[in-house]
Amino acid sequence: MALLIKNGEIVTPDARFQGDVLCQGETITAVGTGLAAPDDCDVIDASGKYVFPGFIDPHVHIYLPFMGTYAKDTYETASRAALVGGTTTLIEMVCPGREEDPLEAYELWKSKAAGQSACDYTFHMGVTAYDDGRRELLERIVKDGTASFKIFLAYKGALGIDDTELFSILELARRLGVIVTAHCENAELVAQLQAWLLSQGKTGPEWHEPSRPPSVEGEGVQHLATFAELTGAHTYVVHTSCADALDAARRARRRGVRMWVEAVIPHLVLDHSYTQRPDGSKYVMSPPLREISHQHALWNAVRSGDVHTVATDHAPFDFEAQKQKMGSGDFTKIPNGIPSVEDRVHLLYTHGVATGRIDLHRFVDLVSTRAAQLFGLFPRKGAIQPGADADLVIFDPAYRGTITADKQLMNVDYSAFEGWPLEGRSETVTVRGRVQVRDGKFVGSKDHGELLRREPTHGA
Repeated sequence: MALLIKNGEIVTPDARFQGDVLCQGETITAVGTGLAAPDDCDVIDASGKYVFPGFIDPHVHIYLPFMGTYAKDTYETASRAALVGGTTTLIEMVCPGREEDPLEAYELWKSKAAGQSACDYTFHMGVTAYDDGRRELLERIVKDGTASFKIFLAYKGALGIDDTELFSILELARRLGVIVTAHCENAELVAQLQAWLLSQGKTGPEWHEPSRPPSVEGEGVQHLATFAELTGAHTYVVHTSCADALDAARRARRRGVRMWVEAVIPHLVLDHSYTQRPDGSKYVMSPPLREISHQHALWNAVRSGDVHTVATDHAPFDFEAQKQKMGSGDFTKIPNGIPSVEDRVHLLYTHGVATGRIDLHRFVDLVSTRAAQLFGLFPRKGAIQPGADADLVIFDPAYRGTITADKQLMNVDYSAFEGWPLEGRSETVTVRGRVQVRDGKFVGSKDHGELLRREPTHGA
């Protein structure tokens, strides 16, 4: 069945106009005014509402064995939650342990999504160790359509890589034309600070942030930039949380380093004071929530364009049985992560667009188009134009609501944003022409999503 969205205010990073969007099959076939509905067509009147390209979350964890436990979401739960929040494409991090075969891990992660996702999906391939045998396997993974890597300059002894591996991975990425996403901290400094704090009896979640201070994150970004400059690789700094890291990235870009910067929604709306509450383990993530001054620096960078995307780092662990119980008496054992794939876009609109911090064009670029461009999905995704996938969000700016765990689709026992008011919501959401969300509720097919294979786009 064809789909015609009429009378909406169509918004992209560089255009805004009243018009119609015609979708036939899985693609957009026409954008204009006064478009006629073909036979057997679902017509949706979007008067008074925005029409956005489907949102992309470039940093999520769904299947995640981590810190002695497993994340709670499956693709069935996470993809539905994403769609209700307007996100039509997920990019998940494949995170094998250092001793695991990367190709086997890659196939395992793919199997967790196949036939289970209501939205489209693709992956960043985690590289947690490197040698000649792994190089050949990584080349096969890139040929299969996963054109980005993920590395950790943190989690010493688990996921973290050393400098020899870092140099080799970046060289391989440059040769293959793939972008490297990176968690930037100094793993050795974090390990030393954690041990020192614990030795002083400082064991609660409020000590997580002092164990990974801003200077440690800034040093990690600078470290990555040095290696990226020497190898010519394209890099993308994930979940940037502080002014120190932003400054290091700015310096690198000014001298020509190919580096892009991601912020995640928890760092934009939460601060370190939340970890000092009795339920503070809910708010432990890495890099940690910062003092409010760093949040101001992030918003300034979001507005200026020094932050290129806003993602989630969605990592869903239950509060009671996982975060609180496992971390009792030792903050280093709290499973890291804040579930937010359902709330990202609505929080950014409420705290960004509705407050005047950013305009609609910047909003769309941050949550959709730029990620599509950086990760080899544009113009199939992140665009409203003929030939693009019919991934669309009809967004109602007049909606008013409240976040509550009782109503969320994420498979966790709490919301980090419980009781928070929202302005605006994703009312109708389509994935390749199929309506998956209507009136803010999931109504679609649980297995409509497909694996997106991407070509390398970041050759030197």
